[in-house]
Amino acid sequence: MRIAVVALGKIGLPLAVQFADSGHDVIGVDVNAKAVETINAGLEPFPGEAHLQEKLSALVPAGRLRATTDYAEAIPDADAVVLVVPLFVNDTTWEPDFAWMDAATRSLAEHLTPGTLVSYETTLPVGTTRGRWKPMLEEGSGLTEGTDFHLVFSPERVLTGRVFADLRKYPKLIGGLSEAGAQRAREFYEAVLQFDERDDLPRPNGVWDLGSAEASEMAKLAETTYRDVNIGLANQFGLFAAEHGIDVYQVIEACNSQPYSHIHRPGIAVGGHCIPVYPRLYLSTDPDADIVRTARLLNASMPERLVAQAAGILGSLEGTRAVVLGAAYRGGVKETAFSGVFPTVEALKSRGADVRVHDPLYTDDELRALGFEPYALGDAVDLAILQTDHADYRSVSPADLPGIRLIVDGRNATDAAVWAGTPRIVVGSAA
Repeated sequence: MRIAVVALGKIGLPLAVQFADSGHDVIGVDVNAKAVETINAGLEPFPGEAHLQEKLSALVPAGRLRATTDYAEAIPDADAVVLVVPLFVNDTTWEPDFAWMDAATRSLAEHLTPGTLVSYETTLPVGTTRGRWKPMLEEGSGLTEGTDFHLVFSPERVLTGRVFADLRKYPKLIGGLSEAGAQRAREFYEAVLQFDERDDLPRPNGVWDLGSAEASEMAKLAETTYRDVNIGLANQFGLFAAEHGIDVYQVIEACNSQPYSHIHRPGIAVGGHCIPVYPRLYLSTDPDADIVRTARLLNASMPERLVAQAAGILGSLEGTRAVVLGAAYRGGVKETAFSGVFPTVEALKSRGADVRVHDPLYTDDELRALGFEPYALGDAVDLAILQTDHADYRSVSPADLPGIRLIVDGRNATDAAVWAGTPRIVVGSAA
């Protein structure tokens, strides 16, 4: 097949590589000319994705994968077009911002030719595929969906850093606007993906047709919103446990020993492109989902709550030398999307603290580019807040933070024995 992938970011590029590695001719289109140039040189434009560089090194010279900034070069006569353009959410109104996706869809429509399968993999509010993309594609192309081309929604379900493994591990969900479109999608994804055998699923791992685009859209929102709500519940339990001298981690471990309990872990922040965003996409079409809204607001409040606890213990943060350990939103991943570092730094600064940030994955210049003053382990500090569960921080000790008067462990990552004698707050614990 000839396949076009629109948007070659941290999900789109590995997808394009996966399709090419399965024996198909793939052309990716992206507005970032520098990224396109880097990919065409056979180099990964971002670090951290397992096996990406080795696959690019083989596929690009072989002519199986190339990139362009020109839709006119990528879209016409493609057997399938897969779109993974980012969808943003307004921080104030929580409404989706379709600007980038609208622009990409209009460019796609302008060059769409008959016989093409169009699959959206970007997470969407329920009803978007049918209500927004179908009329936009038809108007821009002059073609009729279901007759001249087929449109489906098939959400990406992978984590950056392990995309290729996740593509094998999880069922590929599809939802079409017609039975014929769903069949085309099944045939396409079965030709470009390979699946691990799993005996824990109710049906064989592979392509799962959910019967409609709306069901497929909701499935992605539901599985990620579940995680945010579950973390919100864990944070609520953690706040209560800490007030009453209870170790919530022992409580959670005990609860989860029973097969019907799956309580997640509390933490200072929920970051990344997915979990903080998708509940708001769900709320955009189900405004009565109070449980979703409450959990999202509670999770968003955790940095402020922990900084307030620190201020209560130290008396005042005015003039305090503070460091936030970790800029990344999760351990081992060089990505700051919706990272808790931003509200944590803001909460510290609002109380008059002199704030620095440390992250082993970022250079000092990269931290400055994010708006932070860098910190070097060994420099004097009064307060440290562990925001990211990098492996490096599991062994951090008072000797690494001279003069420290309080550590706030927002990930339960530090060793209590190492910190004996130093005041220590652990989210969800009375430590």
